[in-house]
Amino acid sequence: MARAVLDTATARRLFLHRHLLGTTPKGAGKGADLYQLIHDLGFVQVDSVSTVERAHHMILFARRPAYRPKNLDPLLERDRLLFEHWTHDAAVIPAEFYRYWSLPFRRSRDRLAEKWKTWQGGAYRGEIQRVLDHVAEHGACRSADLMAEKHRGQSGGWWNWHPSKAALEFLWRTGELAISKRQGFQKFYDLPTACYPEVCNLAPPEVEEAVDWFCHEALKRLGFATSGEIAAFWDHVFPAEAKAWVDRGLKTGQLQEIEITCADGKRRKSVCFPDTLDEAKTLEPAPNRVRILSPFDPALRDRNRALRLFDFHYRIEIFVPAAKRQYGYYVFPILEGEAMIGRIDMKANRNAGVLEVTKLWLEPGVRASKGRLAKLEAELSRMARFAGCDRVEIAQDWVQG
Repeated sequence: MARAVLDTATARRLFLHRHLLGTTPKGAGKGADLYQLIHDLGFVQVDSVSTVERAHHMILFARRPAYRPKNLDPLLERDRLLFEHWTHDAAVIPAEFYRYWSLPFRRSRDRLAEKWKTWQGGAYRGEIQRVLDHVAEHGACRSADLMAEKHRGQSGGWWNWHPSKAALEFLWRTGELAISKRQGFQKFYDLPTACYPEVCNLAPPEVEEAVDWFCHEALKRLGFATSGEIAAFWDHVFPAEAKAWVDRGLKTGQLQEIEITCADGKRRKSVCFPDTLDEAKTLEPAPNRVRILSPFDPALRDRNRALRLFDFHYRIEIFVPAAKRQYGYYVFPILEGEAMIGRIDMKANRNAGVLEVTKLWLEPGVRASKGRLAKLEAELSRMARFAGCDRVEIAQDWVQG
């Protein structure tokens, strides 16, 4: 039987809806609404660069213009509805998913122990029990508390962690400690049972159940995917496990093979749930609004997928020497409706209360019409308020090309 085919426009629309960019952005952006948003995304990647605002805040703002950075901490530190850990990178994740992290916790123990022999040496292994005893007795602590106790004067930089700092990180990565709160960039570590007592009382899943959950939840959020893309979504199942899950799903009818027509006209084999194709046909077009996205937005995290779906080639040039950069240090992608239309170079100068916009690059064939620039400037005004700035300053001749 011939595979069903999704044309590029329909695939793009489905993908944006699954990434919560297909409808008019609205909602309180705090409390239960914010939690539901993060739950539906699955996780939100955390990054420290704050040229305008940190990545996780920009990801949430793109979908909830009412969101402000202060709205996130209560869910993490007061309500304990979210936890910090790893997917493909550092992320905030719904605490109701914590049970399934027992799989990456177990797998991390052997992998990190081997990797850190070279990176951190073996001294941290001798600190593990002391660190656990300290936390059990005194509660949440920072690495600085342990360093003050035993390692006075030793550098705490990531390249030269003192042994107790490395022990804290090892215990967190392997699930024996949790991050209870932050002060700036300083983490406070505590026992998971102190942070998430209810979910910690649940029995951990067997490997097969955890793999099934990770694969199912990944495909639900992607809409359509290859087994490799399913494995990469959370980055907690092996590619062979994802492939076996797909094969089982196709045999039982729980999954269906389809072909996605890419922006270059080529077709890419993927799988989806059987009801996905009917859903895709009924989706409303995304509003013709301009949104400035974080470089780490989940819709763009897979750069190759963004190229296939949107014909949009995006790379971060932070680590590219300035003279070799095509665009800039940290430029932001621009979404208009269902199309990636360009990128923009801007920076929040909070001391001056100004969002400084220096350059705009539009994609080939995208015109700098008055209407489009007016929508972009409206988004820049919203972005300025979000970043704590009073106004926007746009450089002369900012439109490139």
